[in-house]
Amino acid sequence: MSRLDPDLLLRAYSVGVFPMADSRDAREIFWVEPKRRGILPLDGFRLSHSLAKTVRSERFTVTANKAFRQVVSMCAEPRPDRPDTWINPQIESAYGDLHARGHAHSVECWRGEALVGGLYGVTLGGAFFGESMFSRERDASKVALAWLVARLRVGRFGLLDCQFITDHLASLGAIEISRDDYVSLLDAALGATGAAVGAGGAAGVASLSAGVPDFFALDRLAAPDPTDTVSGPISGWRIVQLLGHTS
Repeated sequence: MSRLDPDLLLRAYSVGVFPMADSRDAREIFWVEPKRRGILPLDGFRLSHSLAKTVRSERFTVTANKAFRQVVSMCAEPRPDRPDTWINPQIESAYGDLHARGHAHSVECWRGEALVGGLYGVTLGGAFFGESMFSRERDASKVALAWLVARLRVGRFGLLDCQFITDHLASLGAIEISRDDYVSLLDAALGATGAAVGAGGAAGVASLSAGVPDFFALDRLAAPDPTDTVSGPISGWRIVQLLGHTS
């Protein structure tokens, strides 16, 4: 089994290509460039009343980059709707290398000491390329995604790439766009300041104010009220505010 070079992996993402394997035990990978691409516009995330309530309740403790390799491993586990996975050991190792370089990140949901949900992906410029998510408790992956969207908004990212649309992602605001529109969004997000992605796809691109995309900007936000109960670096109430849900 040949090693997947992290530099090659980053170059592939920069032109809209990503790797997959046929199964967990596959010895080789193949490169994918979908004709129709799934994205989640950062100003189009659908935070339902019930999900907002769950985020505010802080049922889960949410962290970032606390258990990256464990998140990838749990994403690769079989589940009832997907008995096999596209994450083979070659891919798992390569994303571990990207994490060590600061280009791959995870968001984790914990119930006590148990990791019950999370997601991971790759950052490059102002783009976050979502790779996979998992959930061991109801709404855990949705909560992880809500925190990710808030983190990307605060960090001045412009593109959240979902690769493919699922019913789960569509219910949260993900849309499907053409390859040409995706390339336009990607080029903007990889620019010096990134781009804000509107719900209308490429037509919704707008320049961000000056600033370099920063995945860790959320961690430096002060809680709005010192009496807030903080889960991780910031309270669930603050996350809901950042996502524009005031009710």
